[in-house]
Amino acid sequence: MGRIFTILLAAFSLGWASPVLAEVKLSFHSFNGSVLVGRYPHAFIVMEGTLEETGKKVSENYGFTAKKVSTAILSGPVEHDVMVEEPKYIARTNRHFTVTISDEQYSEIAALVKAWRDAPGKYYDLEKRNCIHFVGEIARIAGIKVTYPQDMLRRPKKWLNYITSLNPKLRAALID
Repeated sequence: MGRIFTILLAAFSLGWASPVLAEVKLSFHSFNGSVLVGRYPHAFIVMEGTLEETGKKVSENYGFTAKKVSTAILSGPVEHDVMVEEPKYIARTNRHFTVTISDEQYSEIAALVKAWRDAPGKYYDLEKRNCIHFVGEIARIAGIKVTYPQDMLRRPKKWLNYITSLNPKLRAALID
């Protein structure tokens, strides 16, 4: 009886000591925007989870934007910023789809965020390098097919719905 108890106790203890599965979830969000709420339509990403190799906890989000919102945005490149959203803001956005990424993909995304954030000069361009382009490049790292139809470059929700339809493997529903 004592031996069985010892074996059961050892098995039970090993169960408690087993590592938790590590993974990072990458979600793609849009905000509808409104003059009434003082924010323009926007696309951004959220990463949550744990890196497998290091056990580092991940709770990050990033969106690319103009440093100052003004009419200058309409006439060409302006100073840029990578913004981080408050959790209460994220809760009011549209989460279009979520994928699991590897540690390597996470590192690639972190490098892309840094490169876009630290680029010198005026890097935000409403037509060529806006929040949609930023999110699209991150989607490509995650293995998602991406294109940029001209009529969607200022419509993040419509664009992310379009990306959803281009990628049936996501098994995501379109957002009304």
